[in-house]
Amino acid sequence: MANAYLHTFADRAVIRLSGEDRATFLQGLVSNDVSKVTVDRAGYGAFLTAQGKFLHDFFLVETGDALLVETEAARSDDFFRKLRMYKLRSKVDLAVESDAWTISVVFGADALTALGLPADRGHAAAFGGGVAFVDPRHVDAGARLLLPTGADALDTLDAKTVDRDAYDRRRVSLGLPDGARDMAVEKTVLLEAGFEELGGVDFQKGCYMGQELTARTKYRGLVKRRLMPVAIDGPLPEPGTEITLDGREAGEVRSVVANNGGGSEGGGMGLAMIRLNRLDEALRSGDPLTAGEATIIPHKPDWARF
Repeated sequence: MANAYLHTFADRAVIRLSGEDRATFLQGLVSNDVSKVTVDRAGYGAFLTAQGKFLHDFFLVETGDALLVETEAARSDDFFRKLRMYKLRSKVDLAVESDAWTISVVFGADALTALGLPADRGHAAAFGGGVAFVDPRHVDAGARLLLPTGADALDTLDAKTVDRDAYDRRRVSLGLPDGARDMAVEKTVLLEAGFEELGGVDFQKGCYMGQELTARTKYRGLVKRRLMPVAIDGPLPEPGTEITLDGREAGEVRSVVANNGGGSEGGGMGLAMIRLNRLDEALRSGDPLTAGEATIIPHKPDWARF
């Protein structure tokens, strides 16, 4: 069997935008340049508050007659309602089509070869009546598949089916956020979560919701916290657990996953929002960052610029 692994999500949803104004409508609302999304190029971006704080992240693909927004299922109705608020007289139709689509990911050393895709972030191609695209954030995250429900294309793949933890270990090791699990709603600024390096924000596209704060954060160098991968030595802390350095607040644990083959007591990995000044202090002093009974060991992703 090829070194490729398949996971089908139970917690993702699709919002469909059709109509002649679909691209221009979305362009004025989201962080990335919608005009660059085509049938052979997928995108990644976010929808923000007017104050520039995180509300929803998503993948975006073009099918020829519609844009498909892949996002968190638990919060898709909220995303849909917010998009509909801004429809006004735009010639765009919006619909939640979660039941119509199966959303999967294929990852591993042979994942892109199994799908006939190049190692090119965001490259998209027709597959099984739907679309396959290389993760626009990082090629090592593999490829995502949006397939019509009931399609049998997954059965043709030379890939081993794995659980969500297996995928999360890959995602977390790369430092890739997963919606509200890793970005606090109405609190996180995109650049704290690596959106610039991960291709989720375009600083040349013009105005969109929250654009002013996002640009000011970049050009004034105001990023004081960063979401980064952490190794966890000890019992896995709950998401939301405060991280401390010698009793002082240093950050917060976000998503966590146990080591392969181990339980929560055997340590694991996760993502954490870390205050950069505290991280610098920890590196200089040698004192550990802790969360509950666990030691937290951050590391900088290879793609990060800070």
